[in-house]
This record gives sequence, C-alpha cells and structure tokens, in this order.
Amino acid sequence: MISENTRLQVIENIKHSAESGEFYNKVEVNDPVLTADQSRAITDAFVENRMKLGFKIKSKVACYAADVAMRVINKDTEIIGLEKIPDNIGGVIITSNHFSPFENTIIRFLNQKMGRKKLNIICQDSNFAMSGPIGFIMNYANTIPINTQPRYLARDFLSILKEKLVVKKETVLLYPEQEMWFNYKKPRPPKGGAYFYAAKLNIPVISCFVEMIDTGIPDGKTGQFNKLRFKLYVLDVLFPDKDKTPKENTEALAAADYKLKKECYEAVYGEKLNYKFETSDIAGYKVNK
Repeated sequence: MISENTRLQVIENIKHSAESGEFYNKVEVNDPVLTADQSRAITDAFVENRMKLGFKIKSKVACYAADVAMRVINKDTEIIGLEKIPDNIGGVIITSNHFSPFENTIIRFLNQKMGRKKLNIICQDSNFAMSGPIGFIMNYANTIPINTQPRYLARDFLSILKEKLVVKKETVLLYPEQEMWFNYKKPRPPKGGAYFYAAKLNIPVISCFVEMIDTGIPDGKTGQFNKLRFKLYVLDVLFPDKDKTPKENTEALAAADYKLKKECYEAVYGEKLNYKFETSDIAGYKVNK
C-alpha cells in the first residue's frame, strides 16, 4: 500500500517501468508478496466462505464503509457520457484506468448513477492479505480475488463471474492494467482478461477513463502533492461480435478499448500519448509547479 513516505520511490518505479515498456509491473512499496500456497489459500477460503452468513454480514459492513467513502471522495466528481449506457443493459464489465486504491469509488459512483446497488470488484489476491480497515474493505466489499492459478481461473473464478454477470446481471469492475500505478495519468496497454471473459460470457464492456484534476490544495504533511478531483468519461459500450471467435473478440475488444482510452487521454490532457516519463505524468505532484 502506498504511504506518503514511499510515494517518491513509487514514482521512480513507475518511471522505470513505463520507459522500459513493462506496463504490468508492481510498483508499490511494501505490498504483500504471496507464495503459491498462500495465494491458493486465499482463493480457497473465498470460495468456501463467500455464501456463509458471517461473510455476508461482514460484506454489508464493508460495503457501507465503501459507500461512505464513495460519497466523500466523489462529492465533486463529474460523469460525462452516462447517456451512452443503454437502459436495462444487463450484466456488464467496466474497465477503467487504475491509479489509486480509492478510485474504485468513482466506478461505484457511476454504478449508483446507473441505478444499481452492487458493484463487484476484481482484485489481485495480494490485496486480500492486507490488514486493518483497508484490508477489511479489500476482503469484503464485494471483492473477488484473482490470481494466475489455471484451475481457479477456469473453474471457480469463471463460475463466479457467470453468476454475477449472466444470472444476476450485475456490474463487475476489472482493471485491464492489472497493477495500480499511483496517480499515473496515462492509459496503459490492456491485458486481455476483461475482454476474454466478456467474449466468453457474451457480456458488453463499458469503456471508461478517469481524468485527474489538480485542485491546488495540499494533500498530506509533506507538501509534495495536491488533492485531486475527478471527471469520469463513459467512452462507449463495446459488444462482442457473435460472428467472431472468443479469441478474435478478446483481441478486438481490447484494441477498441485501448483506442478509446488513448483518444480520451489525448483530448483531456492535450498531448499525444507516449510513454517517455515526465513528472507531469503523476497528477498532483507539486514538482510540476
């Protein structure tokens, strides 16, 4: 988890990863690192416990806390393009840029504006090893762990997604960029997971991009960063093509989503997308001033 004391090291890690084209690197400092057995234990426990009464009670508490945070963080958030989402669209996967442990509250805000109560969030299993209040929310606020175990992905994870998206017609947030890069403005090339599951389950993808706007108000004790406000852009709703194979749909959806995010970035920030690192790539970083 990023703390105020480690942000400069995180920014240096982002610089190295961006310029070397390693867009899915973990850049945070002191994040939990799991063994294969620990990773398996987290997903096994989730599958075993998620329907139990105690788990559901904790989920209600965690979701209430997440909703409170959503209202606080997004009191000035704007949503552009909400009208692009059809009424009664059914189950959907939302993709967005991943820059903060709290930016999923922006998608919660969107989900609420869509008239929905429940947002399911796909999280790296290492987040489930966090402790304290954030760890509690990471474990229980309608979060679903993901890892690289083929057996879990092919059986339990796919089954859970089918339940959420096809049967219950809920919303699932899945970050194609995989790892969080603190306040990084630029969209990164997406991994294929979100689009594979959209193709596999014949589910549309709502393509989103969040613009971070520097308020000029100091954030934290060090004076290195300013607080941000946000504009969420609903770019388009992408549907799998029934005449394409799952592989073809995965590639086509990923390419279309990245193109939309790239175009939105260039429009709102007024510059062509490239991955040469500048300090201005980090929103709110006061060295820019």
